[in-house]
Amino acid sequence: MRLASGLPNLPFFRPLVSHDPQSTSVVHSASGRTFSYGNLIGDVILAQDKLEALGDRSLKGLNLQGKPVAFLAENSYDYVVTLLSILAADGIALPLSPSFPAAELRYILDNSQAEILLATEKYREKAEQVLDGELVKRPVLEYIPKLNDGAISPANVEFRDMENPQGGMMLYTSGTTNRPKGVFLPHSALAAQTKSLVQAWSYSPDDRLLHMLPLHHIHGTVNAILAPLLAGSSIEFTFPFNPTTVWDRLARPFMPNSNTIPPPKPINFLTAVPTIYHRLLGTFNTLPDITQKAAKEAILPENLRLNISGSAALPTPIKESWTKLSGGNVLLERYGMTEVGMALSCGMHFKDRVDGSVGWPLPSVEVRLFDLDSQEVIRPGEEYDANKRERVGEIQLRGPTIFKEYWKNERATEDSFMEGSDGKGRWFKTGDMAIRKQVSGAGQSGSNWAKGPLYFIQGRQSVDIIKVGGEKVSALEVERELLALPQALEAAVVGLPSDQWGQKVAAVLVLDPKHANTGTREGKPWGILDLRRALKEKLSEYKIPQEMRILENGIPRNAMGKVNKKVLKRDVFGESS
Repeated sequence: MRLASGLPNLPFFRPLVSHDPQSTSVVHSASGRTFSYGNLIGDVILAQDKLEALGDRSLKGLNLQGKPVAFLAENSYDYVVTLLSILAADGIALPLSPSFPAAELRYILDNSQAEILLATEKYREKAEQVLDGELVKRPVLEYIPKLNDGAISPANVEFRDMENPQGGMMLYTSGTTNRPKGVFLPHSALAAQTKSLVQAWSYSPDDRLLHMLPLHHIHGTVNAILAPLLAGSSIEFTFPFNPTTVWDRLARPFMPNSNTIPPPKPINFLTAVPTIYHRLLGTFNTLPDITQKAAKEAILPENLRLNISGSAALPTPIKESWTKLSGGNVLLERYGMTEVGMALSCGMHFKDRVDGSVGWPLPSVEVRLFDLDSQEVIRPGEEYDANKRERVGEIQLRGPTIFKEYWKNERATEDSFMEGSDGKGRWFKTGDMAIRKQVSGAGQSGSNWAKGPLYFIQGRQSVDIIKVGGEKVSALEVERELLALPQALEAAVVGLPSDQWGQKVAAVLVLDPKHANTGTREGKPWGILDLRRALKEKLSEYKIPQEMRILENGIPRNAMGKVNKKVLKRDVFGESS
């Protein structure tokens, strides 16, 4: 019989127990409720025991090892405890998005064949609505009680060995090309991902990370929960994102004559999507003068040690505006995806945050570029063709951070990997295209990974590489130039069929009302000819959009700020495009 104080002897849990039990692990920003690492360890052990007892009681002795356990929980301490307790029980933690419609959640439950659905009281109605529909296999529903049953001393925690761990975490892809697929990340991959990030971004017990992201994505779970917990940092939840609330929280420790005793700990770590930074910048001037002054102090480089942007391409105007507002703080860009966690990152030194680049391979990650036309690896020194044009290749990855499989989808798994010729294992085919080049002055971070040629994402193979008369156009490159124009608030670039060129470049824009009439031909609204004239000195002729559509109410995006370009192209340019 296992002692109730036991945790698995896995790479993530041993460091968790080694942290100061009195130090803060999780904070609820709105209520100020604070939980220590001692609270967290004690509650994870209790929740793990309750979970295993549920398997014994309700599921006829079901062993949770390697079984998906789905859960609906708000961004909170309860979410963190639930996630860790499933990992501790060697189950597969499957976080569900409360914002998804019931039919989509039913699909995930059916596809994963989850035996258990856990839900907090806040999502009782949502869980019952999901289970009220037609399901192939109905999981047992259990409600998560409010947690904080007391702390436990690390000296009282016993570890049990696992000979063959089967659990981990499963996240579902966005399903842009087909039905969403379950991406299974075993314990080993989660441990490698978190260790790599802690090493690269220097998480520490001194960090207070402000968490404002959804929790059914790799960004919100691995980067902003598991990695800081591994390092002993504290996580402060504020969700859903509200720019004024975020500015108020950042400013609070620097406000004169603050009534909060003691004042809250300053936030020194932000990780967000470009849309969040855009909204923060757009809201700043609406704040009271006293809040603006304190907020600007809060985001100075000496106070905000790290600000990261990811999950979508960072437009240059946002990066430049943030640097100006923050007194020189430069947003760090990185590249990752559900299947691999984070794979590439710019460095910690500001000179290593090169505009348009996602940096270098992170520790333990192997990266190569594969030329899909010639079917050969683009080796170092081969980045240019005979005509001195940059060679675009698919990013392929290998190493311990890579996912194990698409759940119950052997064919999709096999199709996503390519055997290596060196006998050291398979390469994962990301479908993302990039170029690689040396940048003078970069490589200043003093690390053993942030050096050498940098990677520049060109876009997805299927939608972002537009072939115009034999030339390859990166949609992301064109978007960056469009967003540098004062007229453009938002931009998305797609390829349309062309009888003459094979494909042609088309732009979907949202215009800034303040500049919509500048740079126009007299008496006419700003249009495609004005756009082409504005880009003439910045892009080669074949890269400049041939068509343009203007949207009034913004370009549709998902929770992580990404645009589904296949849907956008269909809706804006028609089914035949």
